[in-house]
Amino acid sequence: MTPRELMLLICSLAGGTGTTGTLYEPDETPPSYSGAPVVPAPYVWVCDGFYRVESGGQKLETDQDTIRVAFERPTVRGFAGPQEAIATAKSHIRDQFVRIGIQADPDFYIDTPARASHVQTESSPGKS
Repeated sequence: MTPRELMLLICSLAGGTGTTGTLYEPDETPPSYSGAPVVPAPYVWVCDGFYRVESGGQKLETDQDTIRVAFERPTVRGFAGPQEAIATAKSHIRDQFVRIGIQADPDFYIDTPARASHVQTESSPGKS
């Protein structure tokens, strides 16, 4: 029997682009970086925040046009259970799309890294 992947990728597509955040489950260690908050919770959500800018940033193709986006320090939040973590992850992703002018309701899917290697190459505004 193979071990179960603990990390879940919360993936979303809307407006011709996509993003992916990571939900770490119990016994999985989320990444640490300088200034990262310590989150003592069994479920930890990590995802980039991003917003539209007029200059600088990074180019992003959408189904409307090419825009520029800038990134914030990744959002890190802890949760007691998976349902609340996934609901908050989806809300965070919806908010990021709105910040760059995409109003369409995103499509979501949840995957594990072993099955989602294609997600990492399709993710546009952040691969958390």
